[in-house]
Amino acid sequence: MAVPAPAPTPPGSLRRIVAASLIGTTIEWYDFFLYGSAAALVFNKLFFPGSDPLVGTLLSFLTYAVGFAARPIGALVFGHYGDRLGRKKLLVLSLLLMGGATFAIGLLPTHATIGSAAPLLLTLLRLVQGFALGGEWGGAVLLVSEHGDAKRRGFWASWPQTGAPAGQLLATGVLSALTALLSDSAFTSWGWRVPFLLSGVLVMVGLWIRLSVDESPVFKEALARAEARKAADKDLVEKAPLVAVLRHHWRDVLVAMGARMAENISYYVITAFVLVYATSQAGLDKQTALGAVLIASAVHFAVIPAWGALSDRVGRRPVYLLGAAGVGLWAFPFFALIDTETFGNLLLAVTVGLVFHGAMYAPQAAFFSEMFATRMRYSGASIGAQFSSVAAGAPAPLIATALLADYGSATPIALYVIAAALLTLVAVGAARETRDRDLAAIEPEHTAADAPATAPPARTV
Repeated sequence: MAVPAPAPTPPGSLRRIVAASLIGTTIEWYDFFLYGSAAALVFNKLFFPGSDPLVGTLLSFLTYAVGFAARPIGALVFGHYGDRLGRKKLLVLSLLLMGGATFAIGLLPTHATIGSAAPLLLTLLRLVQGFALGGEWGGAVLLVSEHGDAKRRGFWASWPQTGAPAGQLLATGVLSALTALLSDSAFTSWGWRVPFLLSGVLVMVGLWIRLSVDESPVFKEALARAEARKAADKDLVEKAPLVAVLRHHWRDVLVAMGARMAENISYYVITAFVLVYATSQAGLDKQTALGAVLIASAVHFAVIPAWGALSDRVGRRPVYLLGAAGVGLWAFPFFALIDTETFGNLLLAVTVGLVFHGAMYAPQAAFFSEMFATRMRYSGASIGAQFSSVAAGAPAPLIATALLADYGSATPIALYVIAAALLTLVAVGAARETRDRDLAAIEPEHTAADAPATAPPARTV
């Protein structure tokens, strides 16, 4: 049975799809990053009182890391159903889960009210956030990648990636405004709840936009092919996406995991741990630190599409390698600038760090999408991205804070970032360039090799 090739997406529709993915990812990252900023600024006092300040921050970041632990589970669940049912349905569900958990955090009683139940409930809601984000990223970038023009896939697919700095910008901006307008006591008492409750409004807007877009034509074509094969052979049994990924794309999964190490670790050191280091080590106030991250996140947002466009011209690997080398070389200057205790140097440190990070983050969406076949692409991209986050982004602020507490110096933290950069350089250096791949044509390399010598009653594909 012949299946027609997917029709090109009209430019107007593509822009609407990009907008829907961008707004959705912005809201999801706003929710996720808001927790990180609050963990650095107030959660140590509200949910872990009575501890040494750095110990309280460590405990606060531990609940922050728990969210990352749930992301691989979200990747597995959302990837499986996203490859079976489509990208759009799962993206709507991820948005509702993330927004609901964030709104609930804004209503959560503190330790002073309900005792040890407060940090337990906080941890549970953080798990829900992580589960939702684990499924969000893969679907959002695939929806754009599979709709977009192949010649400009790096540029278009980089726009959902700008949801991270946009979410960071929004979260930091709201917190910065509140800390500027409210006294420390008012912010600690009730002001910190406002940005969490605001998530409820943002989710309604994002949901309305996300429901308006159509399913990926590449996925619909692949689904039609699978149904045609089943109609032609009643005994055909389709493999679960996870099984297919691990069998046919395990090298690509390892490459994706290695590629994420420097990108993930550097980002959370630059944007989350910097709030701890700047306030506790460099003696700068919260407003100054938040202001630097706010401005740098705006620059980060602007450079990501530029790096994505460059990856369309020179390839995904060269741009990614430049970013990994950059964050490694910038590690020592980053902390040296902050140690000068001036806003200008703090801003320079964070901005340059995020520009180098953007060189990895921008081509990542297209790079990972181009590695996997369509009916296992959601699973493959999500597993590669989210399983590495457990070892990279999850413990990054925790490890950095522990190193600071033990050594009282930024040197071991800089070495930690450099080690991650070296690992990413090796992984991406070993990968194949993917820029010219046709997403609709990528199929797992298996035919008769999968069939046993004596054919069983049912076959798998």
